Amino acid sequence: MQNLPPVINIFEKAVRKAGKSIVRDFRETENLQIQSKNIGDFVTKADLKAEKDLLDILKYYYPNYSYLTEETGTIIGKGEETIVIDPIDGTTNFIHGIPMFSIVLSKIIKDEITDGVIFNPITNDFFWASKGVGAWCNNKRLRVSKRDLFEDCIIGTGIPHLGRIYENYLQEIDQITKECSGLRRMGSAALDLAYVAAGKLDAFWERGLNLWDMAAGVLLIKEAGGKVTEPSGKPWTIKSKDILASNLIIHEKVEKKLVIAN
Repeated sequence: MQNLPPVINIFEKAVRKAGKSIVRDFRETENLQIQSKNIGDFVTKADLKAEKDLLDILKYYYPNYSYLTEETGTIIGKGEETIVIDPIDGTTNFIHGIPMFSIVLSKIIKDEITDGVIFNPITNDFFWASKGVGAWCNNKRLRVSKRDLFEDCIIGTGIPHLGRIYENYLQEIDQITKECSGLRRMGSAALDLAYVAAGKLDAFWERGLNLWDMAAGVLLIKEAGGKVTEPSGKPWTIKSKDILASNLIIHEKVEKKLVIAN
């Protein structure tokens, strides 16, 4: 059994505590499906409750850190070390009773992601990575896939919605789907990235994301031997909004297809 680094131990304690209340709330959303007028407020409260559960533990152990949460969207605190929090990544799935969502934590020091976890409380999949220690899920070491034939590859993406459609999106879909084995839309970017690290997806791209969606997954993929850039091929940084992640073999091919589409 892999010994967890101290910060991952604390992260696990936090996400498992938050996960218990999220699972209870998830069961309740299934009962609320016929009362759609109330479900939005219910989920907002579930999100805030999960965030509080996370912060209660994290701030106890790391009172001098800065914190960036999805709810605030801004960094709170002046510490050089920042913990980034997304209490429920995949809220729409959560609302609709689809068990594909995750609790996401990452630690950043001077613009460098050093630690991250992605936890699906329904499946109990606990993905984690620390710089130089590797990427893991439930005590199993993760490696990106080794598929080299594009026709055998499954590619993940996010589908723009609610008026967020960007120019050339359909051209991107066309370029990718006419050669790959299949396209997948999970509904949680963090889980998509975790699945790339685990070799379940061969690549993933999406635009318009936030740091809390990506940071933990980026570290997982790098530690699992994969490659992360922006879709244009530019280096990915913590200020990036767009991402392309894959195994090393097909990265350039996916990148070229996305560039052609634009």
